[in-house]
Amino acid sequence: MPLAIVYSRGRSGIDAPLVTVEVHVSNGLPSLSIVGLPETAVKESKDRVYGAILNSRFEFPIQRITINMAPADLPKEGGRFDLAIALGILAASGQIPAQVLQQYECVGELSLGGELRGINGALPVALQVKQAGRQLILPYQNAAEVALVQDVALFPARTLMDVCAHLCGQKQLVAEIPPLQAAQEIHSVDFADVHGQYHVKRAFEIAAAGAHNLLMLGPPGTGKSMLASRLPTILPPLTEFQAQQTAALASISDQGFKVEDWCKPPFRAPHHTASAAALVGGGSNPKPGEISLAHNGALFLDELPEFDRRVLEVLREPMESGHITISRATRQADFPARFQLIAAMNPCPCGYLGDASGRCHCTSEQVSRYRNKISGPLLDRIDMHLEVPRVSHEVLRKGSPEGQESSATIRARVVAARNVALARCGKPNSHLSANDVKVFCALSEQGHQLLEQAMERFGLSHRAYHRILKLSRTIADLAYSQQIEIPHLSEAISYRKLDRTIK
Repeated sequence: MPLAIVYSRGRSGIDAPLVTVEVHVSNGLPSLSIVGLPETAVKESKDRVYGAILNSRFEFPIQRITINMAPADLPKEGGRFDLAIALGILAASGQIPAQVLQQYECVGELSLGGELRGINGALPVALQVKQAGRQLILPYQNAAEVALVQDVALFPARTLMDVCAHLCGQKQLVAEIPPLQAAQEIHSVDFADVHGQYHVKRAFEIAAAGAHNLLMLGPPGTGKSMLASRLPTILPPLTEFQAQQTAALASISDQGFKVEDWCKPPFRAPHHTASAAALVGGGSNPKPGEISLAHNGALFLDELPEFDRRVLEVLREPMESGHITISRATRQADFPARFQLIAAMNPCPCGYLGDASGRCHCTSEQVSRYRNKISGPLLDRIDMHLEVPRVSHEVLRKGSPEGQESSATIRARVVAARNVALARCGKPNSHLSANDVKVFCALSEQGHQLLEQAMERFGLSHRAYHRILKLSRTIADLAYSQQIEIPHLSEAISYRKLDRTIK
């Protein structure tokens, strides 16, 4: 038959919308035209497909070939449609059966020799194919990634000839993929490496248990970056749904997804020269930025005041909503961005304000200008503010007499507290809504009086009020307490110090 239909998948944000590739072969002057809003890489596929078909020992029809990619208003980009186009041409010219293609969806880029090359965004494709109830043919390089999706009919192939042999019933494609095993996390760093700083370790434990945002303030060399780099060693593992979301975001990014990172919370640490687009995402065909790649994990911003203020301000909305919408003239993309912010900064431009060495010579105006790079609304969204002082030389040399707790020990308490929160309300405490706070963060009359006094004395906002309650709920969970007691509330209030020192 002169008309063949092949199903494939495009890319729109984190989704993989269905693209129907219609190929029509008719009499006329030899030509090949592609319609349906193709971008440059798709238009160039005609040359790749031509070489791949000939080098796979098939005939390229010397006729008029029209390829329509529907829906016509969805921009098509990349080489992911090469395989579908090649199969459509072969089916329309009668070289492979056309009816059997209806049960498959095909993605993959072709080389001139007919080999299949991997694509970005294979995981979202597999998730959508599973929902559609079809079978997926894709490059072998993407097989391990797609195999993470359970119960998807997967047929990885190395060449166009292998795909055609499968469709013709000559040689079946087999997914020779080892079963996924829970990877044993091996970290090269550990909280046991950090001497002293007990109150900071305590704060990190609370932050990990409730997914709270945290800001560290201290002179250079006190261990702020060292502590932040060890946060992944105490974070709870991702659930199956969270792992799929995180992997899908990494899959559509330029860096791709690594199978060994499955179920591991992401940890992103962009340099302070990063632009706003690098953080939130962007481009003519929007791709996720650092905040989306840190979804279900942590985003570490070292030297926070060195970031451009306009860059920092773009964090405010996704910190509240948990997603980011990128709008362009022709399209709109929505990416999840539920990340935990960990930030570090010096107390002044030289970094030594308040240090026992007395080396700071910054004026009050310089200190104020430096700290004002962080706006009040952004600081208000950070649950915990803590100072990281310099430890003594004796502690550095000898360590603590009672020893240092390992990350495994701390993580066990974090996982237990997180499980308590999930069993109670199905989400970490930092994600509680205003109504959830009323239900799950009830205080005694004495607790209400203490919190109201703190609000009036320190001029805290209503947002800070709710964040203190969420934080105190996490502290109570770590203490295996069903009620928020005065010590839990007092500790939570003590972590809001910078609200009244940075204006």
